[in-house]
Amino acid sequence: MPLLNTILKSVLNIIFPVKCLSCGKNGEEFCSKCISDAPAAERETSKWIFSLYDYRHPIIKKALWLFKYKGKRRLAGIFAEIIYNKIIEELSDLSAMENFRNVILIPIPLSPKRLRERGYNQAELICKELIKINNLRRGADIKLENNILIKPKETEHQARIENRTERLKNIIGSFAIKSENKNIESVKGRNIILIDDITTTGATLNEARKTLKQAGARKIVAFTVAH
Repeated sequence: MPLLNTILKSVLNIIFPVKCLSCGKNGEEFCSKCISDAPAAERETSKWIFSLYDYRHPIIKKALWLFKYKGKRRLAGIFAEIIYNKIIEELSDLSAMENFRNVILIPIPLSPKRLRERGYNQAELICKELIKINNLRRGADIKLENNILIKPKETEHQARIENRTERLKNIIGSFAIKSENKNIESVKGRNIILIDDITTTGATLNEARKTLKQAGARKIVAFTVAH
């Protein structure tokens, strides 16, 4: 099956060539040169949140919109590669200074309704690609847990709410730990990396962090593609 998938992908790339969203170069949706040229995130975030790019940059904004709403799932691998390098960079300090080892990787979940509508969770796709990269490189001690943190409560899209206070109110109480005892035990005393595609005010990540802390998590950091 892997060989068949590779052959099929090659044929499709010939018939429908993939081009960089920025420069139009064949081969990838977002080539490495254009990624390296994109401006880094400069707006202030909480010290535990690491964002890579400025969401206001048109190409970053377009790439994330296509990934999130238009089914361009292959962008998950590109975003994961970028985030992985940042994770390894930060882990080298966290492991030594704060004993940040034996890490759980958790994607920010979607509500069941939102997941049905979209068909996939973009943060979970990035997490799965991160694990593939980590396994290939025999990197850090990281385990994916995509069925612990859930979002039972449907909320208004954060992007549609401009007022910071209203964003905070909108997301309060929207996350939970899946009720099996094994999930609660999996979180207790553990170091956790949260993954999301975009952060704006940090309300979503803060609420997820609060939920995990209440379940006994030790230390939590978060990584996003853009801010």
